[in-house]
Amino acid sequence: MDGIEFLKMHGLGNDFVILDARARDIPLEPEAIRHIADRHFGVGCDQLIRLEPSDRGDVFMRIWNPDGSEAEACGNATRCVARLLMAEEGNKRIAIETLAGILEGREAKGIVSVDMGPAHLGWQDIPLAHEADTDHVDLGSVAPAVCVSMGNPHAVLFVKDCDAIDLAGEGHRLEHHPMFPRRANISFVTVESRKRLRARVWERSAGATLACGSAACAIIVAASRRGLTGRSATVALPGGELSMTWRDDGHVLMAGPTALTYRGTFEPVRAKVA
Repeated sequence: MDGIEFLKMHGLGNDFVILDARARDIPLEPEAIRHIADRHFGVGCDQLIRLEPSDRGDVFMRIWNPDGSEAEACGNATRCVARLLMAEEGNKRIAIETLAGILEGREAKGIVSVDMGPAHLGWQDIPLAHEADTDHVDLGSVAPAVCVSMGNPHAVLFVKDCDAIDLAGEGHRLEHHPMFPRRANISFVTVESRKRLRARVWERSAGATLACGSAACAIIVAASRRGLTGRSATVALPGGELSMTWRDDGHVLMAGPTALTYRGTFEPVRAKVA
């Protein structure tokens, strides 16, 4: 097999290696995924993305975490893939199939927005280990969590100063809390105004990231549920800002910039591609 081409893209520093397997299969074992995602011995990324044929959308987007586990959703990766396909096809709208459902992307004036689908609020949907009020889940942490599913599980904790939180220690502990049988993405959020939220995110299987799109979706839903904001606000993450809206029909819209960092090729033997 010849070298495998890839794209390196990011949304607010949340970075991805993107492989195009629509016309040529690129089978990947977990060991190969871990190698490619490694920032010292591989390309380095928060998530590895493989584009595949789809019968339901314009493309199927498969997502892996750096540890080789598969993820259901990734908002910033969806925006990056939407930008690629809209440029490729000359369209202003694109439908991306994921394990979390069909996500629609649009572009206007260089800003890519994605309809991330409906937020799910039932304890079984997230899922939690047992029945609980998902607006106030006691995890034995600095604050009760609001739990939301965006196709993947999230816990959002509102705190006085998110920068003062031990993100690595508390984020890792809560990711693996017994309440989350599939683990969870953990967000610590400070309300700066009814129109602006500041957040730091511990991403399931990836750790601290500069931005997390699905977490930003969970954050606007959680803030609105608690009455801390309306249904629209800016979520400021370490890597930049996302404009978020929780529509009346339950869908969450996310808009922000994307960037193509570079194109490259890696050798399949070195990356241990099966």
